[in-house]
Amino acid sequence: MDPRRHAYLDAMGITAWAARTRRSVQPPVAGAGESPEAGGSGQRPGSDTGAGPPPAGAGAAEPKRKVDAGSPTARGREGREAPLPDDAWPEAPPLEVYETAAAQASPAAEDPVADMDGAPPPGGEASAGVATLDWPALEQVVRGCRQCVLHESHTNVVFGVGARDAQLMFIGEAPGGEEDRRGEPFVGAAGQLLNAMLAAIGLEREEVFIANILKCRPPGNRDPHVEEVAACNAYLQRQVDLVAPRLIVALGRVAAQNCLGTSAPLGRLRGKLHSFGERGTPLLATYHPAYLLRSPTEKRKSWEDLKRIREALRP
Repeated sequence: MDPRRHAYLDAMGITAWAARTRRSVQPPVAGAGESPEAGGSGQRPGSDTGAGPPPAGAGAAEPKRKVDAGSPTARGREGREAPLPDDAWPEAPPLEVYETAAAQASPAAEDPVADMDGAPPPGGEASAGVATLDWPALEQVVRGCRQCVLHESHTNVVFGVGARDAQLMFIGEAPGGEEDRRGEPFVGAAGQLLNAMLAAIGLEREEVFIANILKCRPPGNRDPHVEEVAACNAYLQRQVDLVAPRLIVALGRVAAQNCLGTSAPLGRLRGKLHSFGERGTPLLATYHPAYLLRSPTEKRKSWEDLKRIREALRP
């Protein structure tokens, strides 16, 4: 199997199964009590080498092995699942990136129930002024915003990035330190993992739009305060209206709870199709990439969410 595919699947915590190559079974040598040595170069390391007497019907092609249902696949010509070609697999970021980020990440849990009393309604209602702005005017207003205390401590406003007519929109929590320095969401180790997750379902970062609940970094990467979410709510709603995506994906507990106006833990929000805002844009909730770096065992659940996203975007 291509080493790039192995590296990517290992980073996502997914077990890969390689199909055996077809081989012919030679008749045993007279007087020898063993079958010939297995041939073929595509056999998965550590698998059965085929020792023992040849099965009935020697010379027939070996039955195809069952392909792991969790593996990323592409639709075949007749609508059946066909494996992606080797050159279609993304080159995963170095595993050292994940290990370093996981070692430095906060051990805070992803699923505690936050106090959401007084939180804005799902999607909220954009103010009369913001609701009519086009992209250039909206960005200018956001960059000059002084509605909460976060404008006093941030380095850069993180407006959002990506295709402004995307079918898929991601909403995160708030900018982190690197995002604050560069003015772009998801640019650190979590951003590299998000890029790999997108590639797994056949998308590139430039094809989606990425925004945050907050446009400015909270001090110490703390959770957003209710008044800060309310101050940015009209901006986010206008971004959703302008992009008009087919699907929104909320990344992490804080983003999901604020988008949906609920205090339910992320574990109860995952796996269900919700709606956002007055237009009722479909929304799915999944784990934040930073949480997956801290808790790599949850990547398997994240892959299930990615498959739901892929299905939701199919014509």
